[in-house]
Amino acid sequence: MPETKIPYKIYLNENELPKQWYNLRADMKNKPAPLLNPGTGEPMKPEELEAVFCSELVKQELDNTTPYIDIPDEIYNFYKMYRPSPLVRAYFLEKKLGTPAKIYYKFEGNNTSGSHKLNSAIAQAYYAKKQGLKGVTTETGAGQWGTALSMACSFFDLDCKVFMVKVSYEQKPFRREVMRTYGASVTPSPSTETEVGKKILAAHPGTTGSLGCAISEAVEVAVKSEGYRYVLGSVLNQVLLHQSVIGLETKTALDKYGIKPDIIIGCAGGGSNLGGLIAPFMGEKLRGEADYRIIAVEPASCPSLTRGVYAYDFCDTGMVCPLAKMYTLGSDFIPSANHAGGLRYHGMSSILSQLYDDKLMEATSVKQTDVFEAAELFARVEGILPAPESSHAIRVAIDEALKCKETGEEKTIVFGLTGTGYFDMVAYEKFHDGQMSDYIPTDDELAAYRAKLPKIG
Repeated sequence: MPETKIPYKIYLNENELPKQWYNLRADMKNKPAPLLNPGTGEPMKPEELEAVFCSELVKQELDNTTPYIDIPDEIYNFYKMYRPSPLVRAYFLEKKLGTPAKIYYKFEGNNTSGSHKLNSAIAQAYYAKKQGLKGVTTETGAGQWGTALSMACSFFDLDCKVFMVKVSYEQKPFRREVMRTYGASVTPSPSTETEVGKKILAAHPGTTGSLGCAISEAVEVAVKSEGYRYVLGSVLNQVLLHQSVIGLETKTALDKYGIKPDIIIGCAGGGSNLGGLIAPFMGEKLRGEADYRIIAVEPASCPSLTRGVYAYDFCDTGMVCPLAKMYTLGSDFIPSANHAGGLRYHGMSSILSQLYDDKLMEATSVKQTDVFEAAELFARVEGILPAPESSHAIRVAIDEALKCKETGEEKTIVFGLTGTGYFDMVAYEKFHDGQMSDYIPTDDELAAYRAKLPKIG
């Protein structure tokens, strides 16, 4: 280990756990565009959203002005079971790469759900319980969100119905069984249990599913079931708000040692992890207090930021949800089944889309075989088997560190390690057996999906 005062792991004490969530929108000059009612084309009213979401969560979703929102005691005390999470200096990775760069990662996999998703799951379950609901419905891709929500619902004695993207349901049976262990029902999507599921299957026979499909089914069941509401693990403003604990802790840990990052990197599917990680840093950037290079990393098989368009689109494949202005590939887009991670959403958070459009952050896409090469290297030298999603950030962190090796620059790189990959071994098996492909949609394919975008906004 090099001589340094910086420990391998920077731990915060319990008293340094954030007591408030940070609402990045309060500092944004260009606010995210409002959700639109697909029938009227007008901004969604609170009472319209409350038919689908919990009332308190609707308030958080629409609040563009309050910079800090208190974390309720029940959620704060739950956080204490696994937070603050460690910020780790990747000394062994630095040595392996021979780079002068300093690499840190915020590790969110040190809880039973195995990922950062629990930060918002427990909040959404709390507000559902407080409202007196019987249960909630949701979708999940790779299963991290479904796992986290089933755990949170078990804690508050709520029923939990999960629609899991079919390809992940089949590839990741153990994550499915964790959900069932915590009392959730898990249905592969698209299914024949909903009207929208039947329509999707009729239009796409044999489809392996997508998050857009699963969202449609979960919303239908929530609306038709008395005492239920729908909850979402990414994309929405409220989710990025809850995930701001990641960035707030990261900044506190860095400030303890006078460290200022040059580059901040996060994987991007819907935006929950990246939005949470960058929140306080982007806030400083927006206020003109500091500058950072922020990079969103997405899979080349589902490149919403790098190859999508900034437009209003349906949040789901069944077109039953509100319209959101975001970078999108089209709500009918279904990613290749070969993609091993959970970053399979056709769009992107409206907050991150606005920031990207304002050129306040960058985006890049990476092939999945390159992602797993980085994941394997990281596992061998840092001792943690990373989730495929997290490994997208690892790939670009390594690439940036190697650039520093070429130039001799001693940049400080921070990336989000969103969770562990111990339930993703089928993907690792395909990589090791040489069966993993790098399918990337063609321009013509994406153009066909874009042509179906709603003509609004």
